[in-house]
Amino acid sequence: MKTIIVPVDFSIYSENALKVAAQIAKKENATIVAVHMMGLSDANLTKENNSMEGMFFIKLTQKRFSAFLDKDYLEGITVQQAVKNYKIFSELDDVAKEHQADLIVMGSHGSSGLQEVFVGSNTEKVVRTASVPVLVIKNDQGFTSTKGVFACDFKSESLDVFKKAIRLFKLLGIDTQLVYINLPGEYYKSTKQIEQQIVEFLVHLDKSFDIFPEDVTIYADYSVEEGVFNYAKKTQAGIIGIPTHGRRGLAHFFSGSISEDIMNHSELPVITFKI
Repeated sequence: MKTIIVPVDFSIYSENALKVAAQIAKKENATIVAVHMMGLSDANLTKENNSMEGMFFIKLTQKRFSAFLDKDYLEGITVQQAVKNYKIFSELDDVAKEHQADLIVMGSHGSSGLQEVFVGSNTEKVVRTASVPVLVIKNDQGFTSTKGVFACDFKSESLDVFKKAIRLFKLLGIDTQLVYINLPGEYYKSTKQIEQQIVEFLVHLDKSFDIFPEDVTIYADYSVEEGVFNYAKKTQAGIIGIPTHGRRGLAHFFSGSISEDIMNHSELPVITFKI
């Protein structure tokens, strides 16, 4: 891992994310790119009468950045600053591509209705559109767990993100607990059917992954969200990993809305991988 993007709004939520990014960066000798999105109107930057005001806001932001990034836990880490006039959070993926980032780490309080920049809705926009994994941090407890849950539907379209997730968890030193959530009603499958689906999925992995059908737990619950949370609690996991289709909703298991519900309502850090 070489580069980690951290969106910054100077709130406690973005500082929580910065702390976790620092933990990962120290371990992986990675660079942190701290990004602030000013969201100024085009008039402030293009009209001659307002250009000075636009420059004032840019310089003010740079000054706030210097103070915000003056943290002991960033000592020894290369930290770059990026001030963008983006107003649409999906444009954060452009920054990730520009810096060839491996991960976005951002803070969120979920959907509690507080009035900071990184409320649940903006975090969702990043998760939907980011081409790199997005790690969402909810509190200031840091990132110390060595055990994580990765929930998957074990369909062929999830194979690439499955590989990416397993590699990233291994890189972060996380012991991955794999789970398939079996749902009632129209989505219900027998244990035999699920086991066959898992076997047909895992056969496409090379031997370096060292994963076998018996490594996957089949866990029954009334919804994917409840199943993921209950299994994470049962296994004492410290992080949840999920694939997401964004808003495309190509499959029942991890449509955008389900992934966003898990991300918003989880007290644990959640890392999403775009299918």
